[in-house]
Amino acid sequence: MTDAIPDTSSRREVLAASLLGALPLLLAGSATASPLDPAQTIIQPPDELKWIPTKGYPEGASDRCVLAGDMNGSGLYYTLVRWWPGYMSAPHHYTTDRFCMVVSGTWWCNSGADFDPASCVPVKAGSYVHRVAGTPHYDGVVAQGTEPAVIAICGIAPINYALVDASKPGWRKV
Repeated sequence: MTDAIPDTSSRREVLAASLLGALPLLLAGSATASPLDPAQTIIQPPDELKWIPTKGYPEGASDRCVLAGDMNGSGLYYTLVRWWPGYMSAPHHYTTDRFCMVVSGTWWCNSGADFDPASCVPVKAGSYVHRVAGTPHYDGVVAQGTEPAVIAICGIAPINYALVDASKPGWRKV
């Protein structure tokens, strides 16, 4: 069975109705969006981000890029951390929760005050990690890692970073 239109005048009415119905779509195609206002939407391409070596760590171990706020200040902070293969943090803790997203690479994480890189869990890009306030942990990229891991971290400052064993450095070469 077909839905044929029987007479010519009905065909013309259907055609006219179809064209009129499509008119808003045709007109919309000629509209333009307002330009991006760089005072309202601030974009920093990757090559313009300011990475600095992590203070107190060896060259090529870990870098940081502050995006907003200050971990030692007050209020919301948002930062990127880049761990290079062969380096990890020593067991430490914070007084506030940290919310982490692995942006690229594989980040190796573990909980506890004992440092045992072989017990770390690989956390792939796209994964979310919630570090609970006051709990000891450590992380980085194991020596067998093939690329750096970049982690986006946010929380409420001040974090009050504290090493489990303050007599040792805050980093470990693995």
